[in-house]
Amino acid sequence: MTEAVAAPVVPAKGLRSNALGMVSSTVIGMSSTAPAYSIAATLGFIVLAGTGFKAAAFVLLSFVPVLFVACAFRELNAAEPDCGTNFTWATRAFGSRVGWMTGWVVLVEQLLVMSSQSALTGRYTLLLFGLDDLANNRAVTTAIGCAWLLALCWLCYRGIEVSARAQWVLLGIELAVLVIFSVVALTRVYSGTAGPQATTPQWDWLWPSGVSVGTAVSAVLLAVFIYWGWESSLSVNEESADPRHAPGRAAILSTVLLVLNYLLVTVASLAFAGVGEHGIGLANEANAEDVLAGLGGAVFGTSGFGKVMGLLLIVSVLTSGAATSQATIMPAARTTLSMASHGALPKVFGRVHPKYQTPSVTTWAFGLVSLALYVLLALWSRNVLADSVDAVGLTIAIEFTVTALACVWVFRRTLLSSVRNFLLRGLLPFVGGVFFLAVLVLAAIAYARPDSGETTVFGIGGVAVIGVVAILVGFPLMFAVQRACRDFFAGRSLTRGAVARGGQTIES
Repeated sequence: MTEAVAAPVVPAKGLRSNALGMVSSTVIGMSSTAPAYSIAATLGFIVLAGTGFKAAAFVLLSFVPVLFVACAFRELNAAEPDCGTNFTWATRAFGSRVGWMTGWVVLVEQLLVMSSQSALTGRYTLLLFGLDDLANNRAVTTAIGCAWLLALCWLCYRGIEVSARAQWVLLGIELAVLVIFSVVALTRVYSGTAGPQATTPQWDWLWPSGVSVGTAVSAVLLAVFIYWGWESSLSVNEESADPRHAPGRAAILSTVLLVLNYLLVTVASLAFAGVGEHGIGLANEANAEDVLAGLGGAVFGTSGFGKVMGLLLIVSVLTSGAATSQATIMPAARTTLSMASHGALPKVFGRVHPKYQTPSVTTWAFGLVSLALYVLLALWSRNVLADSVDAVGLTIAIEFTVTALACVWVFRRTLLSSVRNFLLRGLLPFVGGVFFLAVLVLAAIAYARPDSGETTVFGIGGVAVIGVVAILVGFPLMFAVQRACRDFFAGRSLTRGAVARGGQTIES
């Protein structure tokens, strides 16, 4: 189907074109979510929220609004495949200041995620070699986490093809271990060798009936964020063989593959371990921070095969953290590159390596700032680092809300031209945007409670304080760069509403 809407010319930034196929873009999107770590670190808390076996229902339910937002990303990318994604589209819809702040919010969440993943890779590298005592040594884990961060920056700097190949390997290991874990667990459940705590899976686990409203809200707040990261597949759109269509399809495919992966692991874990409060039960608070680590020995046993698979579970979490870190550096560098290319940041950030065709300055700038922030948080306090990680939820909710509503606004004149446009450009993105706006409000209220995290500031939960302060820092920074970026803030270098004008025909 074709339609007369504008297709803005995306300014060439020097990135390598035609470097990625849709499969590689999908791999990047999935890797960014850290599937193994995300489900391992979240499932126990969803059960502890009071959902019991219905935890599977909330993993599935939370996928729906994420899919709606993914539709918005796909439609916006088809109209303007700029590696700045949220920044570019928010500027088109709502003007330069909203666009700039959207770019800032995206960078904040990526910086905070890098801190958590660096801590993860540092710890699990030591666990892999059986150095459990050193894994609790903050100085050693921080040093190893920094080494991982610098190595991954170097990979991203060397070229998009090198980065994509590394993602294939890391994600392949991760998913293979998760599938083996799930198949073995379910086989033992159905064969009756899983133990008295095991329960045969039921279809009603996938329907959230009999759960209170308060429990449902808590579960959704936990589950919805395990999907974040798939949008990284769109940040490499200008390096795709089909910039307008492949990245958007990869984003949709990433979310579908993620929910299938999460459901398989969730059902297998619930069936094998049960929801008891003792032993390997998923309602045991001692297991909540990493349910896979707690279940590995029970599922695989203590034989030679069991020891190997237990080791591979550690490898899967380690590769999950490494893949996520690498897949976070790529979009962060490209967001900043796009901002500089459009005149929203000093030109130095728009430099691209002539040989590797990667964002040279922004890749290393983001990496070094991430390293400094990680070291600062790690040395300051483990509790502050933990609350900083949770604060990412606030920025994700803002990112998804703004992008979904930007889609509705940008395409508002074409919504009634077809049923497809009404659904994919209007209704579904609007519902997704409103959902994440509600998540933002509920999360801010929940995180502001003094008992919600590890720290408090003047009686307010540290998660809310860190999240809000990190976002607010963007305002003085924006005003500081305005004088050097007058064309952008005057709306001349990136025109508001340009996507909705003109007569150039694009396929959609």
